[in-house]
Amino acid sequence: MESVVDWIVLAIVASPALTVLLLGLRAWLYHPWSERTTVAIVGTGFVVSVAACAITAACLIAADATEVRVPIGSWFSVGHYSFEWKLIADRLSIPFATFASVLLGLVASFSRRYLHLEPGFARFYLLLAIFGTGVEFVVLAGSLDLAFLGWELVGLTSALLIAFFHERRAPVQHGLLAFGTYRLCDVGLLAAAVALHFTVGTSDVGPFTGGPWAGFVVPSTWAGATVVGMLILWASIGKAAQLPLSGWLPRAMEGPTPSSAIFYGALSIHLGPYLLLRSESILQSSGVAAGAVIAVGALTALHATFVGRTQTDIKSVLAYASMTQVGLIYVEIGLGLHYLAVAHIVGHAAIRTLQILRSPSLLHDYHHLEQAMGAQLPRTGGHIERLVPGALQPWLYRVALERGGFDAVLKHRIVAPALRFISRIDRLDRAWVAYLTDRSALRDRQRQGNEVLP
Repeated sequence: MESVVDWIVLAIVASPALTVLLLGLRAWLYHPWSERTTVAIVGTGFVVSVAACAITAACLIAADATEVRVPIGSWFSVGHYSFEWKLIADRLSIPFATFASVLLGLVASFSRRYLHLEPGFARFYLLLAIFGTGVEFVVLAGSLDLAFLGWELVGLTSALLIAFFHERRAPVQHGLLAFGTYRLCDVGLLAAAVALHFTVGTSDVGPFTGGPWAGFVVPSTWAGATVVGMLILWASIGKAAQLPLSGWLPRAMEGPTPSSAIFYGALSIHLGPYLLLRSESILQSSGVAAGAVIAVGALTALHATFVGRTQTDIKSVLAYASMTQVGLIYVEIGLGLHYLAVAHIVGHAAIRTLQILRSPSLLHDYHHLEQAMGAQLPRTGGHIERLVPGALQPWLYRVALERGGFDAVLKHRIVAPALRFISRIDRLDRAWVAYLTDRSALRDRQRQGNEVLP
């Protein structure tokens, strides 16, 4: 029975991965599937994933088990260390995996009409399948090493979908901004994995000890737990668009509306909180790390609330609304309200996906509501304005229009220096290759000259 369940858990990740293979091979051969077939392949992959999640949950309930761990082989082995591929299905990962597959399937169905006859139709669905595979890897990963693989797939597809309409300059610039932010924060996840290997010898999810779910093995010292917790927090900030790296999120709305809904309303933006939930054992061992999670979430929620009220387009308003809710989720996680955070994530992801998918029809919806009410819709947020002194409101409004200055800091002080550094490394690499090529050509000429001499 256990081997059957192992295969079912493996199918949760394998089904979207198989769709990537099917779509990718046809694209590589320059013979993409028809629109109907493409949607059917991707939709079937996510339906199989949902079914596998449901069966796994039923098996866990029937066996009165808390988790299932699935070893799927060794990546490499060096001396006494080996990198093992492991999946874990428990009360945290299965709800997330199910919810992710359901939303991805719905967005795949919705996008068939939204992107009909779009030149990048096949490319969109290929990226959607890669994204789904990455999300399932992060959610079901039995170690921080394996989670890093899915984390990178999600970041790559996110940047490519932001720059989906690459015939325009702005989407490409904003895609690079998001990608640069991701890469800067991904260092935290990689460093956290290295720190766990150094302190406890493994980055695997530890045994279930009676908490809400199993978490990563906690370093034996308070300092070690604090360092790892802060590194994981830094990694999560990039994906979840929390302060001070939140400026990329409104610009990410340059991508197609369906990808904006599934990435920045539902799944990608909540992977940061998910990582913190999986790391709850480490956060509980370090009050500093837990306090930092609360502080980041609270400051982001306040910042996004005020800045969102000055936005003039619906997608930016929804982006800051998402930022606000994720900030509140951070506060809940830092306070140890884990089940509340899970319920908040699911509810927020569902409603925000619907709002972003419906955003092109906002004016139409407003007209219907006003006709039904027989009057204009009332203005929202008045209770917030009453809390702010009148003398402070003009200054706060100006700061909100400037988005708190965090956009300029992100672009000019963080991302731009990182891109310049990468550019210098690239130039050095090209110069080194040219030098080696010239030396090789010189040696060849010398060898030919020696052969010609009597």
